[in-house]
Amino acid sequence: MTNGNGNHSATSHQSGLHVAIIMDGSGRWATARGLPRAAGHRAGRAAVRRAVATALECGIGVLTLFTFSTDNWGRPESEISELMGTFEDFFSLDAPVLAGRGARVTVIGRRDRLPASLQDAIENAEAASRAAGKLHVRFAIDYSGRDAILNAARRLQQTNDDTAETFTLLLAEAEHAGEPARDVDLLIRTGGEQRLSNCPLWEIAYAELYFTPCLWPDFGPAELDAAMQEFHTRHRRFGALPAMV
Repeated sequence: MTNGNGNHSATSHQSGLHVAIIMDGSGRWATARGLPRAAGHRAGRAAVRRAVATALECGIGVLTLFTFSTDNWGRPESEISELMGTFEDFFSLDAPVLAGRGARVTVIGRRDRLPASLQDAIENAEAASRAAGKLHVRFAIDYSGRDAILNAARRLQQTNDDTAETFTLLLAEAEHAGEPARDVDLLIRTGGEQRLSNCPLWEIAYAELYFTPCLWPDFGPAELDAAMQEFHTRHRRFGALPAMV
């Protein structure tokens, strides 16, 4: 979290790193193999399981997975239906297993446009994993960083407190997060593209950015380890000068 002067507060250094991943390339992975795009999304589900399992073992405190942007509603209806089914399978089948290993699962973003069965699966997964405390996994579904900031700004107009701390609380409400997220320390994007694509924009203000050509279904422990190794070589100053030695 940043304070009103743009400085980085101590809360961002507690409880392990916050890593966010823009999971890109599942459709291209399938196309390159002569498979329907749906096969890529199913393979991407396995990559999610691997990423969460790895994060549980390497000191990550929060893992945000940018799963489905509000802009993705423009895809063909058949692909959207397949995606929603894949999400539902994950929350119904995979999330309980991961919760047993210490992963708390929550979803940020709109829910009113999701199928009712998916909403139920999400709510059940959130309730069942609420006590898990080793890792917090946040899935951004039907999410827009711009919309979240805009909605929080509208709420801020109704208050007499224009601090960044208050805005962060309002942003959590706008994202349906329930609680503010720590700032993202490391943002990874798979698939070779180098753009942010409307991900959680407020939270990545001081994030280190890491782009990899690895398509999401191929992303595994070695790729996450490489990103973490690169992160630990970065010098993070948060706008200040490095301390004199």
